[in-house]
Amino acid sequence: MLEYDYYEENEDLKRHVEENIDWEEAVSAYEDDFADAKLFRETGDENLSMAPGDLEEALEYYRAIFQSMGEIAGKFIAPRVERAEREGLRMVDGVVEFPPDVLESFAALKEAGIPAYGISRHYGGLGLPFQAQMAYLEMLARAFPALSLTIGCLNIPEVLERYASEEICREWIPPAAAGEMICAMALTEPDYGSDLSNLRLRAEKDEKGEWKLSGVKRFITHGCGLTGLSSSLLTLARSGTPENGARGLSFFLVRGEDVKTASIEKKMGLHCSPTCEIVYENSPGILIGEEGQGLIRGAMSMMNAARLAIAAQSLGIAQSAFSEAARYAAEREQFGGPIAEIPAVKRMLRRMDEEMNAMRVLLGEAARTTDLYVWRRDRLRRTGMADRELNKDQTVRRWQRLANFFTPLVKYYIAERCNEIAYDAVQVFGGSGYVEDFSISRIYRDARITSIYEGTSQMQVHGAIGGITAGLNEGGLLKDYIENEMELYGPSPEIRALYESFAEFVQLYKTLEEGEAREELALDATETAARFLGSLLLERSIGRARGEDLRKRRETLRTGYATEARAVIAAARSRLDAALKK
Repeated sequence: MLEYDYYEENEDLKRHVEENIDWEEAVSAYEDDFADAKLFRETGDENLSMAPGDLEEALEYYRAIFQSMGEIAGKFIAPRVERAEREGLRMVDGVVEFPPDVLESFAALKEAGIPAYGISRHYGGLGLPFQAQMAYLEMLARAFPALSLTIGCLNIPEVLERYASEEICREWIPPAAAGEMICAMALTEPDYGSDLSNLRLRAEKDEKGEWKLSGVKRFITHGCGLTGLSSSLLTLARSGTPENGARGLSFFLVRGEDVKTASIEKKMGLHCSPTCEIVYENSPGILIGEEGQGLIRGAMSMMNAARLAIAAQSLGIAQSAFSEAARYAAEREQFGGPIAEIPAVKRMLRRMDEEMNAMRVLLGEAARTTDLYVWRRDRLRRTGMADRELNKDQTVRRWQRLANFFTPLVKYYIAERCNEIAYDAVQVFGGSGYVEDFSISRIYRDARITSIYEGTSQMQVHGAIGGITAGLNEGGLLKDYIENEMELYGPSPEIRALYESFAEFVQLYKTLEEGEAREELALDATETAARFLGSLLLERSIGRARGEDLRKRRETLRTGYATEARAVIAAARSRLDAALKK
């Protein structure tokens, strides 16, 4: 596996972070006029000592975190991954044992002080906007996808900041921020995966008025905790009757010592990430937020953030596959030269390169839409504003609706492309890719889950399609967003023509009657949306490039990707025309 600095020596990622992200916009959205720095000067709270006081300080702060992650991921963690994955996890007497390389890698991140990327500084976290979190996670997932899940779980308590009392936050969040507690998101049950409204794990009050939970959760990442660390489980449970549906579900915090790890799954990939079956037997639970609001508020908030994180993980895995394939193709000689010069292989590598850059700008835009509503909404909520009033705030409303569209779109698209890139990377290796001598076989296995967990690709299509069909109506949100973006930088005739083809496809798609054909072609509508938006955002990145060489590279990437997008839309249109004739 390639071992070097995953930030400084990955030019595409570094330039994306430094040029494609509008940091003035992102910092303004997150730092709230640098309130943390002001509060530090007033109170001396050491948790806020690193809070930036202006835009330049914020950029230096974020850059230092990226540089630290890039070096640790590429030079310390990457050399340990293959050995750790071969050893895998063991369960002995009900306790899950982790390979030493996993624990050493976790300890290295903890020593550097950078695991708590999603937790605010008030509770000891780094306090990063979502756009910064995505770059962080891409680098970590490129090195060790299983460990990126561990660190993601450590950051789950950030949801408590939105819905739990200050007393609960002060007790539960700082240990996670310090890397002393691992959390789990306990949603799925043996018979219910995506259909969360029908969960059966029960939560009932005892004679003292305390909540007790009984039932089973399955496929719970890190439900067992981590060696030497306490654990907690944010658990969705039924506090009402089944007839209440989603309204009968509440959110609870359960200590790891109050549940039992019944088993861990033996998986195709991610051999160092424990996927547990957890048994609750009259386990004490602490209600988070309001009773009956667990799915609508807590779980959905967690899932949206988790889907962005899995998209970032998918991007990191894809980057690993692409980089390994490019190196192998440059070094492997056949017929008197490197196989990278064989036209068929060159085409595969070029396509991977184009996809990688499109995936990165799409993820960045999804994170941007999230940044532009989450932090404003949270600040307004802390002032005591009720949700009913929050929903009237035009800034929150606009960007939340866009985020609710972009999040499933990019989770679908990036996970699917991750699988394709890993598949093609194995092909570049040929027979060598099918044996365990090279990292690519492990990368290929790790990629497969990305289009399944945190909502399958099919569920993401279901989540995105409404934003496409309604969004392209006259005055629709997506139409407004696209046309505003195009007005800002005046895209090429090629991108304008692509927009016309995409919009025409969607308008015709909407004429299909409700039924099987419409549902089947929803995948095409989602794919064409992602392809067009990827082309649009790649075009936008050209104008942000610093230097003629980089500008030319981005123009080449845009041209190649848009050509593929045009072909995808044409193929989708052909299938749609056939369906309309029936």
